[in-house]
Amino acid sequence: MLSDFKNEPYIDFSLVENQEALRKAMEGVNKRLGKTYPLIINGKKLFEGETQTIKNPANTDEKIGNAHLATKEHAELAIKSAEHAFETWQDVPYYECAAKLLKAAQLARERKLELSIWLSKENGKSIREAVAEVAEGIDFMDYYARRMNEIGSQPAQLVHVQGEKNKLLYIPLGIGVIIAPWNFPFAILAGMATAALVTGNTVVVKPSSVTPIMAYHVFEILEQAGFAPGVANYLPGASSEIGNYLVEHPKTRFISFTGSTAVGKDIYEKAARFATGQHWFKRMILETGGKNHVIVCEDADIDKAARGVMRSAFGYSGQKCSACSVALVDKKIYEPFIKKLKEETEKLKIGEGTDADNFTGPLASEEQMQKVQKYLEIAKKEGKIIIGGERLSEGKYAKGYFIKPTIVTNAREDAKIVREEIFGPVLVVDKINSFEEALARQRSSDYGLTGGLFTKDPKRKEMAMRKFHAGNFYINKETGASTGAYVGRQPFGGFNMSGTDSKAGGPNYLYLYLQEKSITEFD
Repeated sequence: MLSDFKNEPYIDFSLVENQEALRKAMEGVNKRLGKTYPLIINGKKLFEGETQTIKNPANTDEKIGNAHLATKEHAELAIKSAEHAFETWQDVPYYECAAKLLKAAQLARERKLELSIWLSKENGKSIREAVAEVAEGIDFMDYYARRMNEIGSQPAQLVHVQGEKNKLLYIPLGIGVIIAPWNFPFAILAGMATAALVTGNTVVVKPSSVTPIMAYHVFEILEQAGFAPGVANYLPGASSEIGNYLVEHPKTRFISFTGSTAVGKDIYEKAARFATGQHWFKRMILETGGKNHVIVCEDADIDKAARGVMRSAFGYSGQKCSACSVALVDKKIYEPFIKKLKEETEKLKIGEGTDADNFTGPLASEEQMQKVQKYLEIAKKEGKIIIGGERLSEGKYAKGYFIKPTIVTNAREDAKIVREEIFGPVLVVDKINSFEEALARQRSSDYGLTGGLFTKDPKRKEMAMRKFHAGNFYINKETGASTGAYVGRQPFGGFNMSGTDSKAGGPNYLYLYLQEKSITEFD
């Protein structure tokens, strides 16, 4: 009998013993920098093909490692490997799959601090955010293992009549493609991949080209946990080279993707076309972008609201699909709110992610930095920048991709910086006349991922619960007005152009990787 699920705790770096543990773990990781990482197909490590050098986005002089890049030939080999492995993996009892996943969670737990440092170095996430992400990945594995045991051991309740026996079986789909993002390369990759594996599927995983090394560590854990060769195949490479090939392949049964809306739309369209030899509709599990609004009413606690908006907007330099992008503030408290928000933002310490004193680090890549800089130029034309708006490029920032946290006001409702996802530390703050106007503004967005509300009014809370159109909605959340969903507590996923409302970390998520088979036996 398994214990009840509990979220993995974070690490308190205010404690001296944890600071010392961080220092020692850093020494260990630093000794392993610069390695070359292979492809993994059918359990075999393949050191072949071109390599890509991964550098620390906070200090591009530091090389994290080299990753081999897959070709279409590798992709075909991986599909065949997954197909062959599925012949036996689909018949492994659910409780054995779950047991392997629980072991994987424990292995990750034992490496929590080390994995967090790798994560911080590869994509620039602050060590606190990195620890939270690794904890979330552990939570996904723990939660899905327990949930699979529940699904497998508790038959569906059906109507029975005399003379027939009815039952509903859940069977795996087959071969899936997992396409993971760079901003949560441990938690989201581990969550999508292990959800597919624990339900009896086999997968080919294409990690982001920005964070292939973090993905490799996930595969190390899966191998050590006893997942059979070929059940999961690790295939870093360019989307143009292997991503499209895997999505369009006739043997692919499902695609689980987290990333930008533009890429998600492209994948959705490609997957909808039937390839020669394909005999099924491909299942799509998509979590895409967001343009998340937070409403601050005139009765809100201004200090709490300002801190909540700031943390949500600038945590991980705004590189979360759940980050607050637009704050809609009642005109009666607009000026004191802006003052407090600026004060909170000016306090932020920015720098190398592995320094626990820093609130946030760099953007994850040069490409990401250039994208945000383009939007900053647009912001100068479409609104008024009251803080930030430029790159940090001197002294300790000279060799990193650092952008100052930026607050923009006086932007039109139809401005690009208001409507389009920036995915950086850029927050638009707008003045509103009423709560109803703010709700209408939020509902006019193309997206529907997360959002927040600050008010004491029960009627407004109740109305927002019904009318605020987002998959995850938070009320009076000081630790992050629109961010920070916990596995098992706030199932995550959105509406409209934010995805297929897949609800990762929730009780129904595993059903997306299963198909139902109704069986009736007559006397």
